[in-house]
Amino acid sequence: MVFEKVAQILAEQLDVDVDEIKLTTDMVDDLGADSLDIVDLVMTLEDEFDIEIPDEDVEGVRTVGDLVKYLEDKA
Repeated sequence: MVFEKVAQILAEQLDVDVDEIKLTTDMVDDLGADSLDIVDLVMTLEDEFDIEIPDEDVEGVRTVGDLVKYLEDKA
């Protein structure tokens, strides 16, 4: 469920097809996310999952799978 929600948010924010998003997808290299996209994504995820994501935690997240694992660990 977390993956599906994250994939949908990424697809909407980065204007990509949700079917292109896999756990191994790199958000920067594969989806073309820049630093502003990442900030917007973090704010959306914080609202959606009702958590706070510190900036230093974001630096270690590269792939969609990394992000999903992080969110599952925080839940």
